Amino acid sequence: MYRQGDVLMVSLAPDAVPAAAVDAPSEPRDGRGRLVLALGEVTGHAHAVVGPGKLIREAGVFGPMLLHVPDGARVVHEEHAAISLPKGWYRVVRQREYVPGSVRVVAD
Repeated sequence: MYRQGDVLMVSLAPDAVPAAAVDAPSEPRDGRGRLVLALGEVTGHAHAVVGPGKLIREAGVFGPMLLHVPDGARVVHEEHAAISLPKGWYRVVRQREYVPGSVRVVAD
């Protein structure tokens, strides 16, 4: 398990990867060539993956994401130390918070 701020990356065993994810198209990269896991609405800073790989968004309002880094990668953010991820598949989950009457994804 790896955490950077409000983003959690949980390593998946090969047999836990949904079959549909293997051939699913990746989310597009940003203008800097990164896969953005979470974008700060206030600061504009991003938790992003640098290196080869693909990011797949799953359905649902809090739908987690699946990240595949075939050669390993680094997760970077302007205000956090970089994290090195070994090669493999990860479930990416954004931290949530309760506000009266609802639950929402934590905003930077």
